[in-house]
Amino acid sequence: MLKRFIQYYKPHRLMLFFDLLASLFISIIGLTYPMITRYMLKDLIPNLKYDMIIYFGILLFVLYIIRMVLRFFVQYYGHVIGVKMQAQMRRDLFVKLQKLPYSYYDNHETGKIMSRMTNDLMDVSELAHHGPENFFICGVMVIGSFIYLCTINVMLTLIVFACVPLLVLVAVIMRKRMREAFTESRKSIATINGQLESSISGIRVTKAFNNSKKETEKFEVGNSDYVKARSKAYKAMGQFSSSTSFITDIFNVICLIAGGLILYGSQGQNVGFDVPDYTTFITSIGLFISPVMTLIAFVEQYQNGVTGFSRFLEILDEPVEKENDNAVDIDAFEGKIEFKNVSFSYTDDIGVLENINFTIEKGKTVALVGPSGGGKTTICHLLPNFYKVTEGEILIDGMNINDVTFYSLRQNIGIVQQDVFLFNGTVLDNILYGRLDATFEEVVEAAKRANIYDYIMDMPDGFLTEIGERGVRLSGGQKQRLSIARVFLKNPAILILDEATSALDNATEILIQNALDELCKGRTTIVVAHRLSTIKNADEIIVISDGKILEKGSHDELLEQKGEYYNLYSMQFRHNQFLG
Repeated sequence: MLKRFIQYYKPHRLMLFFDLLASLFISIIGLTYPMITRYMLKDLIPNLKYDMIIYFGILLFVLYIIRMVLRFFVQYYGHVIGVKMQAQMRRDLFVKLQKLPYSYYDNHETGKIMSRMTNDLMDVSELAHHGPENFFICGVMVIGSFIYLCTINVMLTLIVFACVPLLVLVAVIMRKRMREAFTESRKSIATINGQLESSISGIRVTKAFNNSKKETEKFEVGNSDYVKARSKAYKAMGQFSSSTSFITDIFNVICLIAGGLILYGSQGQNVGFDVPDYTTFITSIGLFISPVMTLIAFVEQYQNGVTGFSRFLEILDEPVEKENDNAVDIDAFEGKIEFKNVSFSYTDDIGVLENINFTIEKGKTVALVGPSGGGKTTICHLLPNFYKVTEGEILIDGMNINDVTFYSLRQNIGIVQQDVFLFNGTVLDNILYGRLDATFEEVVEAAKRANIYDYIMDMPDGFLTEIGERGVRLSGGQKQRLSIARVFLKNPAILILDEATSALDNATEILIQNALDELCKGRTTIVVAHRLSTIKNADEIIVISDGKILEKGSHDELLEQKGEYYNLYSMQFRHNQFLG
């Protein structure tokens, strides 16, 4: 993991070098104060060299100005390095998310994924900035202070530094507990984000059903879990901090007592340790304690950063959609579709489709009907290779879809679904999603063919009108017609209509059905529909239930058989008569 983390520093090697160089000079300047203090106590003050005292004071003032500039450089450019690394990680993560299969999103909540892209990577950014600096500055300070303190009194220095192993032991013991606690805390934050994303997205449904209290209760469950997890993390952190702080306090006590005893024993003897040395040593012990405390405080940040980076790597290491090595690009399909002995299951123990066989000739329309959960939408997901078939094969123009690149396969397939997803942006942005290099004239033509051009021109800003998040400012029919315009612009050879009109009123359905009829011309089309009246003219109707094909035939042929399709049609016919 460390090697992968270091790789993100490579584009910023030069800036990191100057950042660490500045840190080195900051550390060196920090060592000058006790040195000058000792020199004043031992020479300048006893010998009444007041002019030199002023000169050294000016020298310190200048050095501290330099240190101020260096600290600004480290704080600013160090954070810039961290932010740029964070941006690269977020970019890598976003690119990876584009490559993950449908199945990944079936099992992972959007809010939790967003938490890894925001909260986790923010902590990684802080670690990227402070990590090298803290280790470098603290390392220089510890080594430098050891050498300097040895010049004052070797024995006293060794006594103080003998406490370091105890400090390391405590850190090792507490570190595991902190890591586990902070990992649990991260998971609870992701859970809250997932709950927030769900609740905010569904706020209109919540208000419609007056279920604000229920949503609050659901949120409080995750919120309480977060408090518990965070409390556990803070408990571990508190134990770590209090224990290590106690040991550093002991340093001062040991230094005070041992130094006093050495000074007492040196009275009347020429051992080179006097009151100025003792005073300087007591003052300079902070040179050692300060970087040690910095490292202790850094442990929390380290745990946050490492936990965040490991969660980042979890997604980065997820297997992506994998094409066959010999997959080829196809410019344009003619559109003949064959399902041969196709079986599919999302999990090993739950089958969804079993031995599905059918053929759709170029330019023909086949309708899939049957009870909900029978496998109709799954068939639609298998054709663009969103999921891999468990058994059998799917052919387009005689070529197995696994032998075609994802891009060219999906470029030749257009999908219109019941649940239309529109992006936050303008009408133009959303239609252009069908083909990003299309001209404005082509967009206008697609809008006209989708029967939405006149409505767009009545909007305040026409094609540049903002439609809001998920098209919230549009009606269901308007969203559907925008999605149809998007497919018109894409101009695919194969079309999938997955219950595209089932959620619309009759007047809007007629309008959209006319647009869909225009869209289907010359294309091989698979229609999934619950309203059987909309697919009576399909070239073939396939009845699917429990993942199996029960019947095939035209509308009239299936009615004559008086099987499952006849029962479904009769039920809807009676229902419509009752409503009429």
